Amino acid sequence: MAKLYFHYSTMNAGKSTVLLQAAHNYEERGMQPYLLTAQFDRRAGDGRIGSRIGIGKDADTYAPGEDLFAKLETRLNVGPCACVFVDEAQFLEAEQVWQLARAVDDLRVPVMCFGLRVDFRGQLFPGSATLLALADEMREVRTICYCGKKATMVVRMDQDGEVLMDGAQVQIGGNETYVSLCRVHWREAVGDRAKP
Repeated sequence: MAKLYFHYSTMNAGKSTVLLQAAHNYEERGMQPYLLTAQFDRRAGDGRIGSRIGIGKDADTYAPGEDLFAKLETRLNVGPCACVFVDEAQFLEAEQVWQLARAVDDLRVPVMCFGLRVDFRGQLFPGSATLLALADEMREVRTICYCGKKATMVVRMDQDGEVLMDGAQVQIGGNETYVSLCRVHWREAVGDRAKP
């Protein structure tokens, strides 16, 4: 039975690595996965999913406003597709998540989305919010804060190491400007809690 999955985490937890490993597992068993990533995210190259540990794979891209149901239907008409993998799913528009859900239900293809849950201000990304509402299964990809606790938040730092609380929600690249933290240390970093 096809399902819509949402694998979420904070920055630098290995979401793309997990996606690439899962896609490899399908290929190893003779099944064809279909990989998608955000068109404007070119960190690993145009139409490429890459991980910080150095592995990568070519992928098709999706753009804002693109009909993903139609895109998947077209792909399925070309030949067999065992599973769809969507990287950077936080950049999906709410309507695109609904289109993926319809593809799962009507085209009977599993869709695995991988993305951030919240931004550096602690706000849900629109794509992630809709995935949290619609996904049949959700799985957290875990990473840790410097204190050893599970990191669930992220801060964005400027060139001087100061925490930023304003700015565009989407900033492609600059992994070195983000630090994953537990909620307690995120609150401390953003000035919502006095240091113990």
